[in-house]
Amino acid sequence: MLYNYYMRMRKKKWVLPFLENEKEYLISDLHSLPKDRPIYIEIGMGMGDFITQSAVLHPEIFYVGIEREETCVARAIKKAQENGIDNFKVLLMDAVTVTEICDPDSVDLIYLHFSDPWPKKRNHKRRLTYPTFLKQYETILKDDGILILKSDNEPFFDDSLEYFRSSNFILEETDRNYFREGEPMTAYQAKFTAEGKPIYYARYRLNKV
Repeated sequence: MLYNYYMRMRKKKWVLPFLENEKEYLISDLHSLPKDRPIYIEIGMGMGDFITQSAVLHPEIFYVGIEREETCVARAIKKAQENGIDNFKVLLMDAVTVTEICDPDSVDLIYLHFSDPWPKKRNHKRRLTYPTFLKQYETILKDDGILILKSDNEPFFDDSLEYFRSSNFILEETDRNYFREGEPMTAYQAKFTAEGKPIYYARYRLNKV
């Protein structure tokens, strides 16, 4: 699972010097992003497989990855450089304060892909689907904005469905064995799919009141 992977990850020597000199892709907030395209955010983008592939396929959309692990951020930026992507930016940060780096009603879609499930009950408030986080997403998303959730952890997924029931998000689709031919995948989704493990998926639309 994702949290075990992060616990094992070691920081490479090249990462900090690389990030310190990065001026094209690394940003500190979303306030100055161009307003001529929809903005899609992936919170916890990992090493950027999904989001960089998506940016290549959809130049009409502006993609932003939020990730707290420096090695993951550096690798995602390298992928963007290799593909010459110009509709992609990265924030190196924890997602606990997304309302501080986004204007209200400015984001069209949020991806939550394979978030840390924080299985122990005392840590549930850290889950990116917990009600306190959902309130932040409601603030930065536009009315009718979309939130897409994917997970390999069924208890976390089931708990998340319960959290959403008390929010202003409306469930549009759910799938407990999700797969779409030709759709970009995160590294985790590709691994789990190859192993025949189910992917839990939900798509929500925000109905602001």
